[in-house]
Amino acid sequence: MAVAGRKPKDGPKRNRVAAVHDWTTVVDQPYDGPRPTLPEARRVEWTDRELGRQSDMQPLQSITGQWWDRVASMPHCVLWSDADWQYAVTTALVADAVFAGDVRLAGELRQRERVLGTTLDARRDLRIRYVPAEDGDQDDEQPVARTAAAARPVTRLDERRRRLTADAP
Repeated sequence: MAVAGRKPKDGPKRNRVAAVHDWTTVVDQPYDGPRPTLPEARRVEWTDRELGRQSDMQPLQSITGQWWDRVASMPHCVLWSDADWQYAVTTALVADAVFAGDVRLAGELRQRERVLGTTLDARRDLRIRYVPAEDGDQDDEQPVARTAAAARPVTRLDERRRRLTADAP
C-alpha cells in the first residue's frame, strides 16, 4: 500500500521531472459503507512443558471493537478493496493480541497501522489528503489549507516598474 520513494516535501518543486505519484483526495466524511465484521474470538496458542502445544479461543477485548470502529470509519476506507479490508481485519486481530498484553506484536501493529493510514503522518506517506465536503469535487494539486500570504493580492510587474522608475533621476 505504501508508495515507493521519498516523502513529499512542502514548497515549490525543485526538479523538472513530473511527480510519479499524485495525491489522492478524499472527502473528509466518516466512511459508513459496507465493511466486514470482526470475528467474536481469536485463537491463542502456547506450549506447555507437560502437555505440549495447546490452543484456545479467546474472546476479543472490548478495546479492539473500539479500535475497529475508528479504523473502519476513516474517510479513505472508501478506497479500500476486499484485500485491504482483509488486511484490516487481520490487523485488528494483531491489535487484540497487543491489547491483551502480547507486547511482542506491538512493532507489527505499528507497521500495520501505518499501512492502513491511521495517523496524519501515515496518510502523508500514502499521499492521501482529506478535503472538506464542499471542496471534495476538486482534484487539483494545490493544498486545501490556505495561508494569509496566499490571500494577498499580487502586484502587477508593470506597476512595480513604473513605481521604481518614477523615483529615478
